[in-house]
Amino acid sequence: MFVRVVLPLLVLGLALYALLDLSASKEEDRGGLPRWLWVVIIVLLPVFGALAWIVVKHSSRRAPGSRGGSGRPGRPGGGPRRPSGPVAPDDDPDFLWKLEQDRRRRERGSGSPRPDDGNGTNGTNGTNGTSP
Repeated sequence: MFVRVVLPLLVLGLALYALLDLSASKEEDRGGLPRWLWVVIIVLLPVFGALAWIVVKHSSRRAPGSRGGSGRPGRPGGGPRRPSGPVAPDDDPDFLWKLEQDRRRRERGSGSPRPDDGNGTNGTNGTNGTSP
């Protein structure tokens, strides 16, 4: 019974899915083949054609440099864009270096000791603001 009823229904369902998915596809998803050729392949070779269509469509969406996916120009792939560098400013060593340079420049420019920074030195070189 399985071979005579269920297996042909699965093949028919797979081919039908592939045809419906093909009808809603964009040109970039078709792997360079025209739509009519995919229809012929899926109809004449239902299992192989449908599986080939599914593989080609999904691989074209994941391929770097492909234009498929989100449909937005300049964005390969369809996934969210991940930043290539640090996410937050305090993760960026260049940003922290610039902050330190700015702080040192302000310190030199003011000429006066900094207000108490919480470490008990009152902005002096560890003398706690007292003379020896």
